[in-house]
Amino acid sequence: MKRNRILLLILLVPAFFFSGRVHAQHIYGALSAGINVSQVDGDEVAGYKHVGFNGGPSVIIPFTKNRKWTVTMELLFSQKGSYEKRADVDTVPHPYYKLNLDYVEVPVLVHFTDKNIVAGGLGFSYGQLVGVKEWQHGSRVDSTTLQGPYALPDLSVVADVRLRLWQRLWLDVRFTYSILKIRTRYFDNVYQSWTRDQYNNVLSFRLTYIFNEPLPAKKEKTKK
Repeated sequence: MKRNRILLLILLVPAFFFSGRVHAQHIYGALSAGINVSQVDGDEVAGYKHVGFNGGPSVIIPFTKNRKWTVTMELLFSQKGSYEKRADVDTVPHPYYKLNLDYVEVPVLVHFTDKNIVAGGLGFSYGQLVGVKEWQHGSRVDSTTLQGPYALPDLSVVADVRLRLWQRLWLDVRFTYSILKIRTRYFDNVYQSWTRDQYNNVLSFRLTYIFNEPLPAKKEKTKK
């Protein structure tokens, strides 16, 4: 039931914008590819040390005549997780701690483009966990599977900045953070025990090519 409500929310976001006048003749197709550097807040491992792939196709739909305001919808494969390697465990075959979380994601963002050079966007993303592996103290955690303990859905807030590099090629920098917890984990040591909710915390660096985007008009040089 919770998952159905999340999917409904994601579907209603673009519907809200499309209810107005959408200039369908200017729908653009795009393709993005790059990396995630991520961490899982709440796992007692700090730092953006996990590196994974982020990429997939998208459509960009202007809903104003000047095409400055657009809705972007994407279909991504996104690898998130956590990583920690300590000097005292270099002899074991795997890091002290490593978590791989593979998601298929559907981000929906509203962008504003300024002077055809830079664009900023905000939105939400729904992700579905399709693969998970976890290592702790150098050993694989066999109990970590798609059946648990990590939640299959991941609803996140997204902030995005795009900078035009050359013609239709853009540099895309994105921050994504889970709204819903992906796990509640129990920790203990010889002195105490505690629990923490965990959330995905991700920075993405990508190149995005917009195939049929109109190129900015070149300014003519004035003759002296």
